[in-house]
Amino acid sequence: MAQILSSSILRIDLDAIRANYRSIAARVAPARAGAVVKANGYGLGAEQVAAALYREGCRTFFVARLVEADALAVMLGADVPIFILNGLDPGAESRCADAGHIPVLNSSTQVAAWRRLAVSRGTALPAALQLDTGMSRLGLSLAEAEPLSRDPAFAREIDLRLVMTHLACGDDPDHPANAAQLGAFTAGCGLFPDAPASIANSGGSFLPKGFHCAIVRPGVALFGVDPGPAAAGLRPVATLHARILQIREIGPGVGVGYGLDHVARGPQRLATIGIGYADGWPRNLGGVGRAWWDGVALPIVGRVSMDSLTIDISDPRAAALAEGDLVELIGPSQSLADVARDAGTIPYEVLTRLGSRHARIFVEDGQSQIAGDRI
Repeated sequence: MAQILSSSILRIDLDAIRANYRSIAARVAPARAGAVVKANGYGLGAEQVAAALYREGCRTFFVARLVEADALAVMLGADVPIFILNGLDPGAESRCADAGHIPVLNSSTQVAAWRRLAVSRGTALPAALQLDTGMSRLGLSLAEAEPLSRDPAFAREIDLRLVMTHLACGDDPDHPANAAQLGAFTAGCGLFPDAPASIANSGGSFLPKGFHCAIVRPGVALFGVDPGPAAAGLRPVATLHARILQIREIGPGVGVGYGLDHVARGPQRLATIGIGYADGWPRNLGGVGRAWWDGVALPIVGRVSMDSLTIDISDPRAAALAEGDLVELIGPSQSLADVARDAGTIPYEVLTRLGSRHARIFVEDGQSQIAGDRI
C-alpha cells in the first residue's frame, strides 16, 4: 500500500461489520434484520458501510434525515427501502416522495402533511408510523393513533409499511420498562394488524424473541459496540492511530499545553501527536486518557488541543519511538468502550464524533482501500 500522508488513520474493518450483521440476523431469525446507518454510518462512512451490508444481504436501511437518505439512495438504488427515522421537516414531503424514501411519521402534524400530499397526487404514499410507548421522544400516543386506525381514508392515503417504536432501556435486559413498552406496543400494533412491526434497536436485538417482531433495527451493534450484557462476541470494527509530530525532553517545573495544566515533576520525554478535539478526540481526556504503543501506556499530559495533544513517552519501553511513528488510540490495547469510560461518555458519542480529517482505510475480503486521495 502507498504511504499514507496523514496525521491520523482510521481503519474500518468491513468484514467485521458484515460478521456482526450475520450474527444478529441469525439470532433474530425468522425476524429480518435491517441496518441503521445514520450519522454517516456512525461516523465510519455510510457509503462504504451500507455497501458492505448490502453485499451481506441487508435490504432495509434506516437513517435519521432526508439528506442522509438521498445520499444513500445514490449508492443502493431505488429498490432498497430507506426509512427516515426523524420524519420530515415541513415542506420536504414532495422531495421525499419523488425520491421514493419512506418517512417515519412521528406526529399528527407529520401524518397530516403526508396525507395531504397523497391526496394531491391521487395515490397512496408509503410511510412508517411510530408510536410513543413510554420513551417520550418521538411518536404518536396510542390515543392519537387510534382514530387513524378507524379512518378508511387513512388506509387509502397511506401505504403503511411499518409500525414501530423505540426502546428506552433496551441495553438493560432486566429493566421493567422493556416489558411495559412491549405491552403498550403490542396494543398499538393491534390497531394496524396488517403492518409489519418493529420495536428492537441494537439492545432489543439481544432481548428475547418477543421483542424481535418482523424486523429489528441494529445500529451501534453493527460497529462492534456491545449494547448490553447479552451481546458478547461482536467484533471490533474501528482502529485509530495518530502520528507523532514532534518529540522533546523537558525538565522539572516546565509546563505543558494550554493553561500549563501539566507541570513536570522531573525530567520527561514528551511527544506531540496529530489529533485533537477537531478530530473527535474528547477534550476531557486531557490528564486522564492515554495512547498506546507496543503494549505500553502513554498518558496524555496537559489539555487536548484542537489539532494535537501531548503524551508522555518517558517509559524506557517506548525509547524507540521517533517522530513520524504512529501510536494507538483505539485498537487492541484500548477499546472504544475504554475511551468512552475515561471520557465520561458512551461509545456512541466517541464513534459518531470522529471527524473527516482522518485518512480512512476500508478493509474487506483481505483487501485494503484508502478513501479519498490522502496517500
